[in-house]
Amino acid sequence: MKVLMVNKFLYPNGGSETYIFKLGEYLINMGHEVQYFGMEHDGRCVGNNVDAYTSDMDFHGGNPLSKITYPIKTIYSKEARIKLRKVLDDFKPDVMHLNNFNYQLTPSVILEAKKWSKKNNHKLKIVFTAHDYQLVCPNHMMNNPNTGENCEKCAKGKFSNCVKGKCIHGSTAKSVIGMAEAVYWNKINKVYKNIDKMVCCSEFMKKKMDINPVFADKTIAMHNFIDRVEDKNVDKEDYVVYFGRYSKEKGIQTLLEVCKKMPEVRFVFAGSGPLEDEVNKLSNIENRGFLSGEELEMTIRKARFSIYPSEWYENCPFSVMESQMYGTPVLGADIGGIPELIENGKTGELFESGNEESLSEKVRKLWNDRKLTEQLGVNCRQAKFETIKEYYEKIMSVYQ
Repeated sequence: MKVLMVNKFLYPNGGSETYIFKLGEYLINMGHEVQYFGMEHDGRCVGNNVDAYTSDMDFHGGNPLSKITYPIKTIYSKEARIKLRKVLDDFKPDVMHLNNFNYQLTPSVILEAKKWSKKNNHKLKIVFTAHDYQLVCPNHMMNNPNTGENCEKCAKGKFSNCVKGKCIHGSTAKSVIGMAEAVYWNKINKVYKNIDKMVCCSEFMKKKMDINPVFADKTIAMHNFIDRVEDKNVDKEDYVVYFGRYSKEKGIQTLLEVCKKMPEVRFVFAGSGPLEDEVNKLSNIENRGFLSGEELEMTIRKARFSIYPSEWYENCPFSVMESQMYGTPVLGADIGGIPELIENGKTGELFESGNEESLSEKVRKLWNDRKLTEQLGVNCRQAKFETIKEYYEKIMSVYQ
């Protein structure tokens, strides 16, 4: 089978890139042909045989002319269609697997794929893995960054709410562009009806996508896969770990308030973000900054338990699975797809998202009961998450 992976970034940038690289590699190992289409970039590490990619779009830089033309290019891309056509003519894929494509590649790629398929009488299945809520929410988070409130006002197609709430970077102008993009492709062009199957990385995400009746009969829930790790005999140390972004939607402000009230508890933070100055103010927090590789792994493994205090609709956070794979139980917020990844009372515990009192109570409970956290850690080593092999079998049934 020939699979064309489509993603705006073709270099390591985030979760969707990790997903397409690992899945693509496994597909190749299983005898399938895989090529990639997206933006050109100095760090690009995958590609296609005809070297056809769209120009790199940097919304935070670029020359003045580029900034003027960006609003149009984020809605429709003639360049993406032309470059994709070259890849389709050469590769002739059986499946086009879409990932993150809005704004940089735009849904224009779907139009081109359908046109090419019809013209060449070549059956091309279009599969989309939703890594966020972009198709039902212009700012892709279902969360108003200005108020911190989770919001579903646009889910049924009332995209003007994006402008009312200034939901994209707190800017009216950017929110207007986001609304225009959503209206054009959802209501005027109705391009998403051409997607054959939508893979949602949690049952929660599936429910939110299903709010749109166009998507309801296309969605399927499939948790992300995770690599099995070696079980290492590591002595636990007396600290609680948080690793991730230091930002409001991640629940850091609520967590910091809890840390202030519990000076007897040692916290280790690993990450970076806009609230880093606030993190550094507390004496019982050791801020190790951004970590990766073995350094991050050992920081997680040695912790009594980890905290995932998110306050937005998380989908399938890799961090929650990763902590358990390393034998460290998770105290997670009961929101989004997080509860689907934690066996409450077995591999961790849940607390009410955004509730300072609920979080304090659970932190104190776990911190004061070493036997409990030890047992939870033992249970974590038996936690069952899908391997790439199991995921492959499911995605092939979707492709076929």
